[in-house]
Formats: sequence, structure tokens, C-alpha cells
Amino acid sequence: MFKGLSDRLSSVFEKLSSRGLLTEEMVNESMREIKIALLEADVALPVVKDFIAHVKEKAVGEQVVKSVKPDQMVVKIVHDELTALLGTGVDLKQTTPPTVLLMVGLQGSGKTTSSAKLGVWLKKQKKSVLMASLDVYRPAAQEQLAQLGQITQIDTLPIIAGQHPLDITKRALDAAKKGGYDFLILDTAGRLHIDADMMHELVAIQKVSQPSETLLVVDALSGQDAVNVAKTFNEQLSITGTILTRIDGDSRGGAALSMRAITGQPIRFLGVGEKTDALELFDAKRIADRILGMGDVVGLVETALEKVNQEEAQKTAQRMMSGQFDLNDLLSQLRQMNNLGDIKGVMKMIPGLSKFQSKIEEANIDNSLFRRQEAIILSMTPKERKNPDLLKAARKIRIANGAGVEVSDVNRLLKQYEQMATVMKKFKKMGPLGMMSMMKKMGAMTGDSNLDSLMKQGGNFPPFK
Repeated sequence: MFKGLSDRLSSVFEKLSSRGLLTEEMVNESMREIKIALLEADVALPVVKDFIAHVKEKAVGEQVVKSVKPDQMVVKIVHDELTALLGTGVDLKQTTPPTVLLMVGLQGSGKTTSSAKLGVWLKKQKKSVLMASLDVYRPAAQEQLAQLGQITQIDTLPIIAGQHPLDITKRALDAAKKGGYDFLILDTAGRLHIDADMMHELVAIQKVSQPSETLLVVDALSGQDAVNVAKTFNEQLSITGTILTRIDGDSRGGAALSMRAITGQPIRFLGVGEKTDALELFDAKRIADRILGMGDVVGLVETALEKVNQEEAQKTAQRMMSGQFDLNDLLSQLRQMNNLGDIKGVMKMIPGLSKFQSKIEEANIDNSLFRRQEAIILSMTPKERKNPDLLKAARKIRIANGAGVEVSDVNRLLKQYEQMATVMKKFKKMGPLGMMSMMKKMGAMTGDSNLDSLMKQGGNFPPFK
């Protein structure tokens, strides 16, 4: 997401940083380039005009001129304005149970899968959820939600053939109250285009259900069309927020940047993949960080905490720091990395790597690499994993055949292991104080105040033997 925009903005800021002192003429030139970049990203023209006006007003002020690093000051101004444009996050409104969430949008926008993803997200918050499909028009739409309910282990309202959407709504409300559910998610029918009949039905459903939230689900890939759809739905239903789907396939990001400004309502969630847990709570600052190539450390940590086995990771870390590092530990690491999800998506969260995105793409790094390496280690005997020095030519041929790879792949893995083992030995020799000193230097070099803050708190390092 935002790849094209991110690349263009990075190019603008690199030009500024190479010129030393910042003049008003340079700012004007940069604003023209940023304007073109935003328009190419399919951001709505009125939104672009307001954004450029706000940035320019601040960028030509005294504070920037007197700044030690004017180019960095401009980056900060753009970052702050992007955050303001995207809007601050707002928690879902909750009422006396059941809190009703009404999902609306065009057909094909991803309402049904988003309903299930939202249910999964609420379950993680320890909330009980009932889902009900009001879509009696699209073939097997109700069955699709029921199937997703089985996969995610979320209750769904039993299907009664021939029932009208309003009657289903009333039955769902009654079932949610009697069942003591915290949330009721109503998945409404979509249409291929906005029409009067569709809107009349939705208005009637909204009136009966009295939802706490009316969430518009829009496909980010539809760009300006998504913005136009949002505007129309908001005028008819007074939506309270949006869920943007297929964000992972949208390299421009215009819909996300325009939605808040056009509707006046916050973006609540981003659909970031096909899996049922691929729903991300919207955070404007983190999105602005990604656009400007600053990564998303918070998102990376949250992903790791959620998907990595913390106990196993800690045991592996302790063994590594104590110099006890074998191929079983490398296997554990590979599995943990694979659990994080799409490795390209994870790498985009790491600050500084955006500059090397093209090289990462050329390297063709993906999760299949971890699976191949896992297959290689699993083709070894327990004794060979504990003592890699045993791995001579004949054994390597046997392992390669067992894993379905070339001997060169086995050699590459062993070289990777040896490099990691060497680093771990150096860490052991340095001891805790040496490690802390090195991390302080890293913090100073990268300008990462969080590292320095961690050092002041003492850091939480595994024990050394």
C-alpha cells in the first residue's frame, strides 16, 4: 500500500536534503512535486489542494528557515499533516448489550468477509458476537456467512428461507438479546451500483436495528469510486466510519487519504489480507510513518506479540546468547518468522528498508524460502542438527534429495547458520554491559531515541552464562 506515493515523496525529500539551506522557491518546487504525487495516488483534488495549502503555510515559516535541518522539518510537517488528514482513531461505540454494528456497502466490496474479520477482532477483545446475514438476494450469501462462522467459531443466526431482511433483523435482535451477546453484526445486501430501492431498504433496517455503528465497507482498489460511494452512503445513512478492504493490493492509497476528509467520518479498520484475522485497527500516525518510509515499529511489535510463541522465543534467545546455538534453534527461528505472515509485509514495517524495496523485490524473498529451509533441516538426523560439523558431502546430497532442493541450497543454509553462530559467540564475549553499550551506539547512529530509552530502563536481556 502507498508504494508509489512513498517512492515519490522519498525522492522529493532526498532533493531537499541535498541542497542545504531551504528557500521559499525550493519549498514551492517541492509542493508542486508532492501535489503531483498525491494526484497520481488518486487522492481527491479538493483534498490535495487543502493538504498542500496547509503544508506550504507551515513550511515557509520562520521555524523551518531557522531549523538546523530544514529538510527534516519539512518531513515532520508533511508527516503531521498526513496524520491530520487521515484522522484520529475512534473506538467502536458500545451500548447496552447487544451493541449493533450495521455493515453496508456495494456488492463485491468485502462486507461478508469483513463481518467475519470484525467478529474475530471482537473475540480477541473477549466479546461475545452473533452474526446475521440480511442478504437474501445474492445466491448463497447467507450460507457464506454461516460457513465463515464455523471457521471462526462465531455464532451465526440460523437461516430461514424466504424471510425478508427486516424480519431477519428483528429475529437477530431478539436472538442477540436472549443469548446475552455483547455484539450483533448485521451483514446487509450489496448492489452492483447505488439505487433508490437499496437505500430505502438500508434506511428501514437502520431504523429498526438502531445500530451503534453504521460501518461502510469499501474496496480500496476502486480509488475515486470508493470516495464517491462513501459520499453517497454518508448522505443517505450518516455512516459512523469506514472499513477499507484489499489495502494490501492498493499501491496508490488514494481512497484512504481521501475518505476521512470527504465523509468527515473516521476510518476504523483496514483489511490487510485474505485470512480471517487480517483486519488491522486503523492508526493514522502509523500509516503516515509507512507513507514516509519510516516503517511501523509498533505494528511489527504487535504482530510479533500476537503470532510468535513468546516462551519458545525466549528459550531460543537465552540459548543463543549463551553460545548454545544449533540447527534446532535455527529451525525454531524459521518457524517463528513464518508465523509472522507475509515476510514482504513485515519487512515494510522495518524503518529504513523502504529505500531498498526494489532490491528486496528483486531478491524474490518470500515465505517459501523459510519453508524450503525448514524442509532442509527436517531432512537431517537429530544428531546432525545438534552437530552441523558432521555434514560432509555425502550427507549433504542425502539431505538435498530428502528436501527436494539442490546441494547449493543446503550449503547456503549452513553458511547462514555459521554466520549467526559467529555473531552469537561475539555477543557472549561482550557480556550484558557490552551489549548495552553497543545498543546505545546503534541508537545514536540511527537517531532512535527508543533504544536509548530502553537502555535507561535497564533493558530486559536474557541471562548470560
